[in-house]
Parts: sequence; structure tokens; C-alpha cells
Amino acid sequence: MGDVSVGVGFRAAAGSADVLAAVRHVLTSTNLDPDATLDCLCTLDRKAADPAVRDAAAALGVPVRGFAVGELAAVDVANPSDRVHSATGSPSVAEAAAVLGAGGGPLIMTKWSANGVVVAAARKVS
Repeated sequence: MGDVSVGVGFRAAAGSADVLAAVRHVLTSTNLDPDATLDCLCTLDRKAADPAVRDAAAALGVPVRGFAVGELAAVDVANPSDRVHSATGSPSVAEAAAVLGAGGGPLIMTKWSANGVVVAAARKVS
């Protein structure tokens, strides 16, 4: 089991290379313990089967976890978005999914975006 959960939100035009690049950016930009490992990629349940996130997760050797919009909406996040809320029903996908994937663990990187992909990371709690 890994130490870090990465939440991923992405537009339909984003590909697996975009998701993979964003996740790698998060992992290299946080002050992780050198032995820390990635546990999973997490996203909105209806996006969990999308090839962009599935292929990126496969390249990283981790599973994808999807969360229902109600679960995501119940998480208090640092950077809620009205635009994300109107598109999904939750004010956050990446930050909320990272926290949920980490079992409620704290965000270690708030949302960051590039090329239609938004990512955030949370440290897993034991």
C-alpha cells in the first residue's frame, strides 16, 4: 500500500499523457519522504473508467478509485470551484478525491492544473 493518493479531474480532451504528466508533476513537486509511494489515482466515479485516467494509472502501476459526487461534495477543500460545481455537482474533484483516497488524510499539494488536467495530492492515514 502506498503513502500518497492523487486526485485527478480532467476535461474530455485530455489524454493519458496529459494525466500522467500532471501526476508526475505532483509527485516531484511535493516534499515527500524519498521512500513514499503512490497508492492510487482518484476521481469522480463517472470518469473512473475513462481511458485517460485508466491508462495513466496502468503506466504508474496503481488502481483508479472513483467517488460519487455526494462523497466529493462532502469534503471541505482549500480551493472550491463554482465552475466545477456546476459541471459535476461538487465544488471539487481533484482535492476532494485525493482526501477521500487517502482515507481523510491531509492535502500535501492543493490543486494544480495543466493541459486540461487538475491534480492534487493527499497523504494517506494509517
